[in-house]
Amino acid sequence: MSNSSSISHFLLLALADTQQLQLLHFCLFLGISLAALLANGLIISAVACGHLLHTPMFFFLLNLALTDLGSILTTVPKAMHNSLWDTRHISYTGCAAQVFLVVFCATTEFSLLTVMSYDRYVSICKPLHYGTLLGSRACAHMAAGAWASAFLYSLMHTANTFSLPLCHGNAVGQFFCEIPHILKLSCSHSYLRELGLLTLIKQLMKYGLKIGQEAESQ
Repeated sequence: MSNSSSISHFLLLALADTQQLQLLHFCLFLGISLAALLANGLIISAVACGHLLHTPMFFFLLNLALTDLGSILTTVPKAMHNSLWDTRHISYTGCAAQVFLVVFCATTEFSLLTVMSYDRYVSICKPLHYGTLLGSRACAHMAAGAWASAFLYSLMHTANTFSLPLCHGNAVGQFFCEIPHILKLSCSHSYLRELGLLTLIKQLMKYGLKIGQEAESQ
């Protein structure tokens, strides 16, 4: 049996067995990535250059476009490389970095969507207080809080996942590295550590929500 200290690389899931299908997947991934780059690039350019779009909703939309770009650029280029060169390898550090960035981008996106829903709630239910509750400083603080909390969340999960001993090989059942498939390779009771980590994060989120409610009431 292997151990995590002896694993230098992981084997990602092959999307096809033949070279023709792998090239087809490469073209498909290329089209998806170019479409995502174009769409999100247009959103970022429009919001950054259009003075009429300098509102809280479009500010958060710009941040959301950045996270979407990060999600695409984290997983798709490696899948394209593997399909083009007929390989499945990804280094141990590369896999850890991919896990961190995937969780970071996904968590930031969820946090920003929550903030955007709060923005719509205030604009509809409290229109007279909109400028006070969602000023430029408040928007910057909420966006920074979304990015910072996602960074902490992803760092804790990545550190917890890759500190576990791995004794069930190095084959990942996905075309990119993600936490559930890495945990399947572990020979310890990983779910207990994940449960403890999720409980800690839940308490931190409750504390943050309480602080936000107290700040709003003031």
